[in-house]
Amino acid sequence: MAAPVSASRLASIVKQRCSIFQTAYNPTNARTGAKYLRARLRGPSMVRYYPQTINISQIARQYPELEICDESEAERFEDVTEKKKRGKGAPKKAKTKADSRRLHKRR
Repeated sequence: MAAPVSASRLASIVKQRCSIFQTAYNPTNARTGAKYLRARLRGPSMVRYYPQTINISQIARQYPELEICDESEAERFEDVTEKKKRGKGAPKKAKTKADSRRLHKRR
């Protein structure tokens, strides 16, 4: 029967194998995250999967001579003005700490 191989001999063999096959030598089995670092990046494929969105407000700002109107933004602005007329708009922002204390005391 063959004699058992010593632990130091096995460690040196594993070290040589790692240098030959260009893998990470990790004798303590510490978590290194190598699995995630080797994985293919997801970002480029996700960018290709989703189509580019057209931002109408950006185009309108770049080319004011076209007089493009963003209908959704106009509708939102109209809704905000209607809410303000009914008293349902956003409250005014406090300019200083004293203003914010005064606003909190009213409640």
